[in-house]
Amino acid sequence: MTTVIRSRKTIALWAVLCVFQASVFAAYAGSENPFQQQAELLQQQIARYADMQKRGGWQQLVLNKRQYKAGEKAPFIAQVKKRLQVCGDLDGSDTTSLFTPELEAAVKKAQHRFGFTETGLIDNLLISSLNVPVEQRIRQLQINLDRARTMNMNASGRRIVVNIPEYKLHVYEGATHVFDMNVVVGSETHRTAIFDDELTHVVFSPYWNVPQSIVQNEIFPAMRRNRRYLSSHGYEQIGTENGLPKIRQKPGKNNSLGLVKFLFPNEHDIYFHDSPAKSLYSHRIRAYSHGCIRLSEPAKLANYLLKDDPNWTTEKIEDAMNAGKEQWVKLSAVIPVSIIYLTAWVDHEGVLNFRDDVYEMDNSLPVAANIGF
Repeated sequence: MTTVIRSRKTIALWAVLCVFQASVFAAYAGSENPFQQQAELLQQQIARYADMQKRGGWQQLVLNKRQYKAGEKAPFIAQVKKRLQVCGDLDGSDTTSLFTPELEAAVKKAQHRFGFTETGLIDNLLISSLNVPVEQRIRQLQINLDRARTMNMNASGRRIVVNIPEYKLHVYEGATHVFDMNVVVGSETHRTAIFDDELTHVVFSPYWNVPQSIVQNEIFPAMRRNRRYLSSHGYEQIGTENGLPKIRQKPGKNNSLGLVKFLFPNEHDIYFHDSPAKSLYSHRIRAYSHGCIRLSEPAKLANYLLKDDPNWTTEKIEDAMNAGKEQWVKLSAVIPVSIIYLTAWVDHEGVLNFRDDVYEMDNSLPVAANIGF
């Protein structure tokens, strides 16, 4: 049975380890190619968590009320403090039962690590993640170390990276992280593919050429029930294919692709696009699409990609997005795009992140035998 680390000597040792990790993260931040550094950083984290395992890991926390907030007192709060001290989110050796401002800051740090809204409240969502056994976290780190070793991303120039379990798109210029945004990815039954490609075109006020699978499974049955289904939803038939109608949706605010899409032609028929379903971007789990990647801030990406073209001001981009007439714009230089799958990684700020295995890919993968600590 695992036990909680209690001694001040042990806590002090963790403080030293945190300083060591900070120096590693600083080196990462200044690296010319942070993608190549990811494997090294994950290796460091595996060693760190293996040391936690040797020292007994941590005991399971049992939340006995809906949530705890700053200012409250309870024996359970002391247990949470000890747990957060073990992983380095809470400094010092305070083990009192008072929910202090320092604990609130540490809770927010832990919530950030797991991708939760940083409320500063101790709730079941946080406790469930803290209760994942150290052995399971080590295996998760090892699996993602394997993935990081296979990533072939050159850090020179601009690059767009989407991490599916994180539900985020990141824009890099060399080693500099420029901005990110929330995205919606494919559902479990319509998974977004993992691959590398190059973004070539921005399409304003796009038509949506509905995939024949969606026509067969969703639209054609609706057409048979309602003769006016196409016109009432902004669709039009443009031919037939294999006995089924070929359908496209006209440009406009109700178009399923929204007001703009971004093309990087690939065999998976995946691209970035806007969406009228804005409320989904605030959800913690954002796996709802048929495979393409929906952007929470599509205008921001369009402005970034066309920032060096004097013909495309912010006003002209907005006008084109709302013109109701499809317009294709070819980029003067292609932008590399990488769709990746990491459930554990060290981000550009040096923070170790964990995420849920949305496609359950971690459980299906063996861990490489040559991974050492």
